[in-house]
Amino acid sequence: MILKNCCRNNLETNDKRPELDKKLKAQDFLKWYYLKEELIAFCKDNAIPCNGNKKELSERIFMFLKEGKITEAARRNNKRVDKTEELSLDRKIEADFVCSQRHREFFKQHLGKSFSFNVTFQNCLKNNAGKTYADALEAYKQIKKEYKTKKKDIAPQFEYNSYIRAFFADNPDRTLAEAINCWKYKKSQPGDHRYELDDLKILSSSQ
Repeated sequence: MILKNCCRNNLETNDKRPELDKKLKAQDFLKWYYLKEELIAFCKDNAIPCNGNKKELSERIFMFLKEGKITEAARRNNKRVDKTEELSLDRKIEADFVCSQRHREFFKQHLGKSFSFNVTFQNCLKNNAGKTYADALEAYKQIKKEYKTKKKDIAPQFEYNSYIRAFFADNPDRTLAEAINCWKYKKSQPGDHRYELDDLKILSSSQ
């Protein structure tokens, strides 16, 4: 439930945080937390490609601030795969893999009706173009095995979700409101935005 909450609570700005403009030093940019909306606005103002995820946007802005260089967005291969072409175990995974119904049926045939395109497996397919579908089957089995023994990783751009989960792992009796207050404090500070026990001091100081 917590991980699905949208971080609309993070729209407040902080007086300490430097304004995201062309005068900001690249290394200082990395120290502070900016919303994706702010990154997109900066990109639009400076003719930087503004598509992609938060990590990709941050990398382009960093290069722009560091070297004045505009990094083009990675090109997507929009070539359509022949839908009549048979999928087989020795077939190579396509570049820019798309989770289609025929792929779903193929994996269900080999992995069982419980198969689903979970996020980890989707990323695995997209990052392993050129390997075979037989390799993909083994990767899926390994992912399912790991799901049973550890929590799923959260993508690095989802800092809010990572923070909230770590907060409750260390403070199961605390409330979501307290977790959000700690997050607001943390994101207002330069440096790493991961949860630390010392963040709880903001709760006592606000009472």
